Amino acid sequence: MEKLWGGRFEKNTDSLMEDFNSSIGFDKKLYHFDIIGSKAHATMLAKSGIISDKECKEIVDALMEIECEIESGKVEFSTKNEDIHMNIEVLLTNKIGETGKKLHTARSRNDQ
Repeated sequence: MEKLWGGRFEKNTDSLMEDFNSSIGFDKKLYHFDIIGSKAHATMLAKSGIISDKECKEIVDALMEIECEIESGKVEFSTKNEDIHMNIEVLLTNKIGETGKKLHTARSRNDQ
């Protein structure tokens, strides 16, 4: 998968840099809290009319599935996705496609 910020580079990131830049080894413990925040954010987007109620339900349901998959040991986090936020976002978009990308609307990584 292409990195969200990788479009301006011609070559792939060296794996040494990915390992150095990645915080997933530490912040993977925060998955539950990241998912809680993401479900709340999706709900706000729906209540604000930015996404539909159907899209909100699809996002929230997928996040709950992802949390169950993490808790049951079915998820292997990747240093290529840097942190818990990006790992969950990739899992979400892999699961539900374009709708998953809408979760990032009106939200910066600093907000997370």
